[in-house]
Amino acid sequence: MSRRAREHTQHHRRPEAAGDVRREDAFDVDALAGWLPEHVGPQWATELSGTPRVTQFSGGASNLTYLLRFPSGREVILRRPPAGTKSDGAHDMGREYRLQTALRPHFPLAPETIALCEDSGVIGSPFYLMERVDGPIPRRHLPRENAEAPEQVSRLCHRVVDVLVDLHCVPIEGTELAALGKGDGYVSRQVEGWAKRYTAARTRNVGSFARVIDWLRVNQPADRAAVLIHNDFRLDNIVLDPADPTVPVALLDWEMATIGDPLMDLGSALAYWVQADDGWLFRQFRRQPTHVPGMLTRREVVAHYAERTRIDVTEEQWAFYEVFGLFRLAGICQQIYYRYYHRQTTNAAFRTFGIAVVALELRCRRIIREIERRRRAGTAARRIGLERS
Repeated sequence: MSRRAREHTQHHRRPEAAGDVRREDAFDVDALAGWLPEHVGPQWATELSGTPRVTQFSGGASNLTYLLRFPSGREVILRRPPAGTKSDGAHDMGREYRLQTALRPHFPLAPETIALCEDSGVIGSPFYLMERVDGPIPRRHLPRENAEAPEQVSRLCHRVVDVLVDLHCVPIEGTELAALGKGDGYVSRQVEGWAKRYTAARTRNVGSFARVIDWLRVNQPADRAAVLIHNDFRLDNIVLDPADPTVPVALLDWEMATIGDPLMDLGSALAYWVQADDGWLFRQFRRQPTHVPGMLTRREVVAHYAERTRIDVTEEQWAFYEVFGLFRLAGICQQIYYRYYHRQTTNAAFRTFGIAVVALELRCRRIIREIERRRRAGTAARRIGLERS
């Protein structure tokens, strides 16, 4: 069997399940059980009584996510920040909880929230609870529930992109979500903010990204629009319908959601999109099944999004959003790797994040060289979406 065929058959593996809680991430379960009766609504009080069995999802690299199974059989999710140094404004449980609560009436794929605790004295940090939405999640490989046929995979992929389109159409004015906006200048704030965060988290074994940062500053466009963006949109944040695993039923992890430019959100999402024809090194960091037959390429995703939203974007314009998304991902990886490098976490999954940062810088520089070549050749103004690759 060829390597490509082996990769295709591997997508039947089950999505990652919750396992034992890592020692560094453990908390006082009895204290949690004692806090719950006075803080959950009547519709949850009976089902969430008693001491739950706690397991931990290991797939996340930022906020910690636990599965609580109560004696009643009801399962809910607990989210809390990790231990160790955190960047300013990150891991705000109150913000994440309130955003998700306000969003749900307008976007039913946001899971229902249950309770928020901002008192660190209960389990050692703020936390919140939300419903668990049952269904397979595409992680490194497609869940076995998904059909093998490329047309089924393509249907799933188009529907996932449509989820992002629908999110970007959520009404903001006159809702609590409007408070998330900081006014014009989102693109500029993001470039400068991630430049600052990357520099602060840099370790001696990764590059400076100086050329990439300078290029982003020179080439940044004005904001296209101000919409609700997820800021962490990936396949492994999508829960699928168990009865039809080509249908998304929930979008998870609202930690970084805000009001911003929709193409910045799309560029950030596609930074994770590793396709079958990418180079060997980049393929080693694939975390979602975007390589299997039937999946759209990055260019096809942009084309579908542009068609659905009626946004015109040229090759030259898109290069900025693509490079920014990769740079932002490098900043996220480096912040996490900084914790591992300084032994603030022992999670072995973070050991190779420094190599990922180096690979991301190389990719950014290749894209910059290519778009500069296209500018000289006069081909960078071609619109994406008119011709699909």
